[in-house]
Amino acid sequence: MADRALYEDFVVARSDRLLRTAYLLTRDWGVAEDLLQESLAKAWFAWPGVEEPEAYVRRVLVTTYTSWWRRRWRREVPRDDFPDMPAPEGSGDLAEREALWRAVGRLPARQRAVVVLRFYEDLPVAEVARLMDCETGTVKSQTAKALAKLRVDDSVVKELYR
Repeated sequence: MADRALYEDFVVARSDRLLRTAYLLTRDWGVAEDLLQESLAKAWFAWPGVEEPEAYVRRVLVTTYTSWWRRRWRREVPRDDFPDMPAPEGSGDLAEREALWRAVGRLPARQRAVVVLRFYEDLPVAEVARLMDCETGTVKSQTAKALAKLRVDDSVVKELYR
C-alpha cells in the first residue's frame, strides 16, 4: 500500500509537467493525454523498483511516443485551418511561437523529442541521451539536424517576416 500511495502522490504532483512534455511531443492535447496515461500505466507495473520516478516516467513517455510514431499511430487528423478568430493585442509573439511549434511538429519523432527535452525541459545532453537510450553524440547530431531544419523551414521564415 505504501507504494500505491507514493505512486498516487507522484501522479498528482508531476502530471501537469509530464502532460506539457507529452503535448510538445505530440502537438495534440488529446493524444498527449493518451500518451501520458499509457506511460503512467507502464510505470505503475515497474513502480516498486523505480529509483528516480520522474526520469523513469519521462523515459517511458519518450519511448512510447517514439514507438507510436514508428507505427504511424494516428487517431485524429491534424488540421491547418482554424475558425477565424480575432488576434488578441500583442499577439505577435504568440504568432511567432506558434509558427515555431508548427515547425517543430514537422520534425521527425526523434528530432522533435530531442528539441523538446533539450530546449523546453532544459535537460543536459547526457540526461537526454539516457532518457532516449542513445549516445550523447546521437543527441548532439539529432539536435544539430533539427535546428538546421528549423532554420530553413520556409513556413517559419514566412511567418516571422511577413
